[in-house]
Amino acid sequence: MADLYLDGAWVGAAAGGRRTIVCPADGTVVGEVDEADETDTLRAIDAARRAADDGRWRDVPPTERAAALGRVADLLERDTDEIARAEALDTGKRFEEAKLDVADVVSVFRFYAGKGEDVERPRDVDPGQPHVRSRVLKEPIGVCSLITPWNYPLLQASWKVAPCLLAGNTFVLKPSEITPHSTILMVRAIEEAAVPGGVANLVLGTGPGCAGPMSTDERVDLVSFTGSLAVGKHLMKQAADTVKRVALELGGKNPNIVFADAPREAAIDNAMTAVFLHSGQVCSAGARLLVEESCAEEVVDTIVERARAIRMGPPFDEDAQTGSLTSAEHLKKVEDYVATGLAEGARLRCGGARPDDERLASGYYYLPTVLDRCSVEMHVVQEESFGPVLTVETFRTEDEAISLANATRYGLAGAVWTGDPERARRVARALRLGTVWVNDYHPYVAPAEWGGHKQSGIGRELGELGLEEYQETKHVWENTEPAPTGWFS
Repeated sequence: MADLYLDGAWVGAAAGGRRTIVCPADGTVVGEVDEADETDTLRAIDAARRAADDGRWRDVPPTERAAALGRVADLLERDTDEIARAEALDTGKRFEEAKLDVADVVSVFRFYAGKGEDVERPRDVDPGQPHVRSRVLKEPIGVCSLITPWNYPLLQASWKVAPCLLAGNTFVLKPSEITPHSTILMVRAIEEAAVPGGVANLVLGTGPGCAGPMSTDERVDLVSFTGSLAVGKHLMKQAADTVKRVALELGGKNPNIVFADAPREAAIDNAMTAVFLHSGQVCSAGARLLVEESCAEEVVDTIVERARAIRMGPPFDEDAQTGSLTSAEHLKKVEDYVATGLAEGARLRCGGARPDDERLASGYYYLPTVLDRCSVEMHVVQEESFGPVLTVETFRTEDEAISLANATRYGLAGAVWTGDPERARRVARALRLGTVWVNDYHPYVAPAEWGGHKQSGIGRELGELGLEEYQETKHVWENTEPAPTGWFS
């Protein structure tokens, strides 16, 4: 079965390219998919541009576009097990975790499906003249390039696709080349939901192999990318020549601040989830533990003890608590990262190696790792590992905690743990982060915007602003009593 979706048809790659997808948990072959090159991407852009210009989706009433999103949500919910299985096999994450991801995807489509009445509602502006009607309108931006990562393939795609479609745009979607299967299933759901051909287009392949035109072609109006800081910077440069709008959700080095008066058991438990969920392959992972000096020993000792007991395993192992890393290349990156931290003087408290369990020998596993006695200038504190690696720093005062937390180029997310509500509000306000959790870690909801400060990105996903990323603003001034101005009489 062909895997590229271009202009309403499932087709093979023009040059016949194919890629084998391997499960990172055990090295077994998941399947083969078509692999596009730039020729296929240009065909996708052609289709998206024609569909944008002839209005086949833009001119559909917003309530009908919203109803299509609702149908997509229903289809994804219907096929939850199939989609979760596909994502678990591609990524190595636990099947139960993948099912939760699909539920989140469904919630995103349903949130935007509920916005049909409001998506193009004009805003009246008082022009100060009784014979003038002044309105601000929201319109589709046009053709959108959507580029998504490998850690949460379907979830990150949904954050882009749902608002993009609701706004009346067309798109070309490229998932990570190593985790394509759940995205293919989502596009099949979009087709089944009767979204017209040419509106949704899917290309599969590497960034260098097929993604170039997605950021350089003048027929593309917006590039939305989730991934690494380095690639985000590259896409900004590529998009600059045609002055495209760019939306970026990039890296994070996220501080998890624990004060001595925090609810201790909850803080420790959530610190584990913050960094070790999905083996740390989460952009908002709480990989920097900042803990008040007076309680640091107890907190860190308990985390180390519990980290050593985390059970690792493949997607369908019911006893596993976390899975593998996503590729051999990424495993090597995490190993090098930890080695750098040790060379800088960090103290290894646990992990720091691949497991010696023979059951896991064929997968890309890395033990939950704690690096203690870290300082803010270290590479391991400044850069993300995107793996199950926790760095520990200590502080004595509230001001010091804030200063340390803000002392990286990233600003995506973080948390504050304290029993003092006033302190929580002060610290949350002072942190230069797009999301701050107070006495919690990781939850998000579709109605609340998501995105970063500083070099963690540009723009927002989810919420009202996540929709506005895919809209242009137009002011219409209507004079109902036209008359000569007399200026040059």
